[in-house]
Parts: sequence; structure tokens; C-alpha cells
Amino acid sequence: MSAGVILGIALVVGLVLVVGVLSGRHVSDSGDFLSGGGQAGTFLVAGAIMGSLVGSQATMGTAQLSFQFGFSAWWFTLGCGFGCFALGLAYSHRLRQSGCITELEIVTRAYGPASGVLGSVLCSVGIFFSVFSQVIACAGLLTALFPGLPLWAGAVLSAALMGLYVLFGGAWGAGMGGIVKLLLLCGVSFAGLCLILSWSHGLKGLWLDLNRLLCGTALGQIQQHTMGIGNLMGEGDMAGRFLSLTARGAVKDLSSGFSLLLGVLCTQSYAQAIWSGKSDRAARNGALISGVASPFIGLCGIAIGLFMRSHYMLRSEATALAAAGLPLPDLPILEGTIRAMPTFALNHLPPLWGGVVLGTLLITAISGGAGLAFGMATILTRDILNRISRRWDDPKRELAAVRWCIGGVLLASVTVTVAMPDSLINDFGFLSMGLRASVLFLPMTAALWLPGRMNGRFVLVSMILAPLAVLLSKLLSLPGDPLLWGMGTSLLCCGAGLLSGKKAQEGLGRSRRV
Repeated sequence: MSAGVILGIALVVGLVLVVGVLSGRHVSDSGDFLSGGGQAGTFLVAGAIMGSLVGSQATMGTAQLSFQFGFSAWWFTLGCGFGCFALGLAYSHRLRQSGCITELEIVTRAYGPASGVLGSVLCSVGIFFSVFSQVIACAGLLTALFPGLPLWAGAVLSAALMGLYVLFGGAWGAGMGGIVKLLLLCGVSFAGLCLILSWSHGLKGLWLDLNRLLCGTALGQIQQHTMGIGNLMGEGDMAGRFLSLTARGAVKDLSSGFSLLLGVLCTQSYAQAIWSGKSDRAARNGALISGVASPFIGLCGIAIGLFMRSHYMLRSEATALAAAGLPLPDLPILEGTIRAMPTFALNHLPPLWGGVVLGTLLITAISGGAGLAFGMATILTRDILNRISRRWDDPKRELAAVRWCIGGVLLASVTVTVAMPDSLINDFGFLSMGLRASVLFLPMTAALWLPGRMNGRFVLVSMILAPLAVLLSKLLSLPGDPLLWGMGTSLLCCGAGLLSGKKAQEGLGRSRRV
């Protein structure tokens, strides 16, 4: 790796971490740390949301999936965008009106302490899956950039960087660092898109390059063998693979977008950004900016993935062609699809600029993990520790507790990252959104829009059975997305709770008339 690349990475990472450390000057107690004292403007709210929302899955993951499936890779960032619009237009006012600082506080007030404790534990588990997924993604990027770095060292360094990002400034650090990250992401994404369109002579040229390489060629006809997806025999196969929003199947792709929408609404980090806003307008507009920026960044990631697909072949494809005695195309070899975006930055951009892009990718993983750890630590402190002992009610002690919880969450993530195989970590990561949404979405929504209407006992049943349905559907490979099984179970339980609550109210009304 050249000195220019290293300098670019260092400049970006150093800039964002300095912003995170300096933001600590705004923090004097837990109120400043957890919600920025309620003084964040529109762009600080947007920065706090984007800081944890757009992580490695939205950038490297989108390019990776686009390399294989084209435009269906858009569902991750599309779902994030829809979730941000729903958060800003439908939920922001009611969240702020609730007077709470965690989503589980809303549930606790509506249905009692048992539901709050159970929901806190289950949501924390769901968030933790995402935290260590970000740690492993960040560690993987570091070990790819620095081949001699062992995984455990990459994981420790990743967690340390995540801690620096948010440990000093909390909501202020997440917001200010997120603004820098948002500007960097949009800037490098737009520049990359323009370069690709220029090099390929527009979208038509990019499509012609893809067809020339894959349509009916030997490389296109070994796709089933090397990646387990359909071979590319003609124009119809090409369009069905790369131009369709449902290339992986309508249920799978639409469910992915739906899970992201619900996940945004049910993740503490994003609600915390709404509470940090100095006004309803600032909170709403910050969410809307995030809703526009996320799909745009996704589109740029798709363009990078398609460009790399039209100019590279995978190591597994080269091996399969050689084994079949077929000639190898004169193409560079990509070791794995996850390396599509980093390889684009290293091989196709000037060194300093490539380093800035790689530094931005590194920061996306760092900020994503840091923001999620921050949200999880807030839940653990406000919804669990504060219930165990009143000593944590003191703002100074609460501030220390949140910081220690962030450190503990990141340390646990390092342990899991090193101890568990990569494939198992990835499998658990996919369950995170489904678990959070199945536990929290319907109970919280009913508490905000239908206060006092739902029987709390049914909420407890829903919180137990819905995530269990998600896990069982995954383990038993039931048809459909695990999220749909979880949300269906939650809908049945919460629907019964609404009917039970309505009957109880009618009975109370009759007794009062008598």
C-alpha cells in the first residue's frame, strides 16, 4: 500500500476521531451525553442518524451484493430511507411528546415494568448482534488493508476506534462525527459514480461491458457452479439478474426492505437522535435528510459493484474455468465479493483519493458499531441499571455508567468476534433487525397511538413468542422471511391484547354507569 493511500486513510480517521474527542467539551452530565441536552440542530440530528445507520452493510455490502445481483442490492439503503421518512414524518413528534429517552421507557409506561425489562434484554441482544457484525466488518477491512495484522488485533483496534468515536461526546460525538461522515460519504460516492459513468461512457456503456463479459460466455455459464446462482445464457438472464429489484426473489427482497424500515423505527440509536433535536422541526428534517442520503449512497455503491463485475472475475470463477479446461478471460482476479469496493479504491483511484475513500469506508464501520453500542448502553443503563438501584439516578454517576457500558459492549464484541467463526457471526447478524422489530414495533406503536387500549399481559406474550418465531423460522428454514413469522406472531398477540383491552374498557364503562 502506497504512502498516499496510508496518508488518505490517516487524514479521514484522524479528522473524525478528533471531532469525536472535541465534542466531549459539550458534555457535563448524562443528559448532554444521551441526548445532546436536546439542543441538536437539523444537521446534527441527520449526522447522528447517518453515523450509525450507514455502516459497512450500506457501503461495502451494497457493492458486494450488486456484484452478484445488481439493482436488488438497493433494498438495504432503500429500506433505510423508507425507515427514516417514517421516523421523521410519523414518529418523531410522538416520540418527543412522550417525554422518554429510550423506546423501552415508552413500553414500560404503557404496559408495566415487566414488559420494559423483558424488552430491554431482548432488544439489547438484537442490537449486540449488529454491534459485533460491525466489529468483524471493521476488523476484516483492517486485516485486508494490512495483511500482517492478525484478526484479534484488528478486532481490538476496531473496538478502540469505535470507543473513541462516541465515548467522549455521546450524542454530540455521534452527531458531529456523523456530519463529517455524511459529507465524506456523499462526496466520495458522487465522485465515484461520475468516474464510473465517464470511464464506461454512460449507463449504456456499463451495460454493454457487462453483457460482453457475461452474456452467454464461459464465465456467464459457470455462475451456478461457482456462486450457486443462475447461469447467464442470454439478455433475459442478464436483465433478470442485474436490472431487477427482485432478482433474489420478491419475498426475500421486499422482506429485506421491510425489515430495514422496521429496524430503523425500533433501534434506540435513531430514536435517540430524534430526542436530541432542539425542536420537532429539527428532528423531523434531520430524519428526512437521512432518508434522502441513504438511497443515494446505495445507488453509488451499486454502480461500483457493477463496474467491478464488468472488469474482474472471482478467484472461484478462475479456478472453475481452469478445471473445465476453458480459456481464462484477460481480467484481474478478485479474491472475494466483499473486496469489490476496497479494490476499486486501491486500483482505480489516485493514491491519496483512494486512501480517503478507504478511510471513509473504515469510518462507516467504526461509526456504525459505535452508534449501536451507544444505543445499547443507553438501554442497559436507563432501563435496567436504574431499576436495580436508585444510585444511578445521579446524572454524573449515570454518565459514568453509560461510558462503562459502552466499553463493556465493545469488549464483549471483540471476544465474540475472535471466538466465533465468520460464517456463524454473519448468520446471527441477519437476525438482528428481525428480533428488534418483532419485540418492539407493535407494542411501541400502540403505546404511542393507542395509549391505554392494549392489555399488558398480551404484550408480554408477544415479546416472548415473536422473537422465538423469528429464531425458529431461521433454524427450521421455514418458507418466507423470518421477520414475517415474527411480525405475524406479534400481530396476533397484540391484536388479541387490543380486543381484550377494549372489552375491559367497555366493562369499566358499564360499571361506572351502574
